[in-house]
Amino acid sequence: MAHHRHKRETNARRLNPFRVRAIFIAAPLALVATGSAVGLGVLNASPQTEELFAANLVDATPAALNEESRGGEALSRSAPARIERAPARIEREPSKAEEMMADRKVKAAIRAADTKMWTTAPLNLWDQPGDEAKNLGEIAEGERVLVTGRSLYERVEIVVDGEARWVTAGYLSTEEPFTIGGDCTNGSTVEAGVSPNIVKVHEAVCAEFPDITTYGTFRGDGEHAQGLAVDIMVSGAEGYQVAEFVRKYYAELGVSYIIYSQRIWSVERSSEGWRAMSDRGSTTANHYDHVHVTTY
Repeated sequence: MAHHRHKRETNARRLNPFRVRAIFIAAPLALVATGSAVGLGVLNASPQTEELFAANLVDATPAALNEESRGGEALSRSAPARIERAPARIEREPSKAEEMMADRKVKAAIRAADTKMWTTAPLNLWDQPGDEAKNLGEIAEGERVLVTGRSLYERVEIVVDGEARWVTAGYLSTEEPFTIGGDCTNGSTVEAGVSPNIVKVHEAVCAEFPDITTYGTFRGDGEHAQGLAVDIMVSGAEGYQVAEFVRKYYAELGVSYIIYSQRIWSVERSSEGWRAMSDRGSTTANHYDHVHVTTY
């Protein structure tokens, strides 16, 4: 009986072939199950935990282990590339014209404008000072405009219909300029048939010097007979004023020459100014009591 029991115990210690096979199968399954459980845990973990897990998986690969054994070469390869930053954008400095034309500055200049001046010539209107200005039209001579007091690049700023405009400097005056064809209110006239330029001279002088009421036109000799000359009956200091006034606007009035107080000024020799004349023997012949004007 003892021999029989010993045989049983020996058989009991022998592994069942089916059990051995189950062990070999169960081991991989357990590994898979463990990985799945860990993976599910990672999915539910915080972002930091997920990154750590992912890093461990990468580092645990054979390639990573091999590279690590060679002194961390793989680690240096996998290091993030250096990011080159683009140079900072350099802003262009605004020009003086751009600074002056800032909307708030223009509006402030228009609000503060309180000085009025007269245009002394037809002037182009520009939208700004400088070479990039656009022409927006023209303003006539003799117009009264608001001046802001701002200037740049030989242009000054004025206000036209509530808008800022720029005109060439040097053509604005605080005095109202003379305009031909002013009103003659003293009742004086010139005879019919004289040249249109004589009419212009009379109207201009009468408007500027209303106290002068006598004008001599037609006479039997020379330019008077042709209706091209007029004698403005004035003397003394006012005579000089009248002579200079007519000379100043000779182009607009169509004047050829002027004589007063034994001196003469002519268009042909205008560079010489007033020239002395020879004595003709009397006050009237020497033009001391009147200004003689000859027109074209």
